[in-house]
Amino acid sequence: MTTHAPQAMQSVTLPTSLDEAVAALGAMPAAVPVAGGTDLMAAVNKGLLRPSGLVGLGRISELRGWHYQDGHALLGAGLTHARMGRPDFAALIPALAASARAAGPPQIRNAGTLGGNIVTSAPTGDALPVLAALEAELVIAGPDGARREIPVSHLLAGRELLEPAELIGFVRVPLLHAPQVFLKATGRTGPGRATASVAIVLDPARRGVRCAVGAIAPMPLRPLEAEQWIASLIDWDGERGLAPDALAAFGEYVAAACIPDHAPPVDGSEAPPLSPAVLHLRRTVAALARRALGRALS
Repeated sequence: MTTHAPQAMQSVTLPTSLDEAVAALGAMPAAVPVAGGTDLMAAVNKGLLRPSGLVGLGRISELRGWHYQDGHALLGAGLTHARMGRPDFAALIPALAASARAAGPPQIRNAGTLGGNIVTSAPTGDALPVLAALEAELVIAGPDGARREIPVSHLLAGRELLEPAELIGFVRVPLLHAPQVFLKATGRTGPGRATASVAIVLDPARRGVRCAVGAIAPMPLRPLEAEQWIASLIDWDGERGLAPDALAAFGEYVAAACIPDHAPPVDGSEAPPLSPAVLHLRRTVAALARRALGRALS
């Protein structure tokens, strides 16, 4: 597998069902599940990880598709970015499809999976702010056929963790049938890791706007007060348009909430200013939020 692998890998198990994979992890507590391997094998190649065994998830067909359930889409954790980027999926969950198409070069999109993006929880994971804005839930598979559900934000924030021999089986996403937008900024032209990203989801049934900002913190950030403020300005029964000044103010509101000024020192002296790099990042977030909301409302 790699120049490091012969000394590290003791066994590779290839289950054909989710419950078989859970049982394999229970029998080999030190084994590591692997799907696309875009992050796992990079860590192995760098010598950062030496798993005693692997449980391959590539033969579990139920994890590679999706189906509808009670107004939600139940997405298999093995869905690749390339599959989510196709037009039929984009018609279902536009923002998640946009994030999948922006996930990197073709070799990454063809191998990397939705579940891997969540479990790795890298700050630059493109799917994460979209899932946070959609308020998605995870269906966790455990031993003896057990299933439990947790909000994706709980896992990303470390409020709830996977137990031994548990796997993310599915991601439950509400089908809102409303505009959704994902935008990201990178440090170079073309596919690359995000320096900042923003997901905007409109929820007309609840007359709400959901916004999540990614890549600037260890987990996606939700500027809840900014969401409530801008939702109160939208004419949900009319054209839903907003003046440019309102869009710009929303962008500034989101950026200031996610990248606040320094707190003043306890001695009462003036707080130090933000560095030029941080101010640039704040302007980037403001621009992304403004543009994303404008596109969603148009």
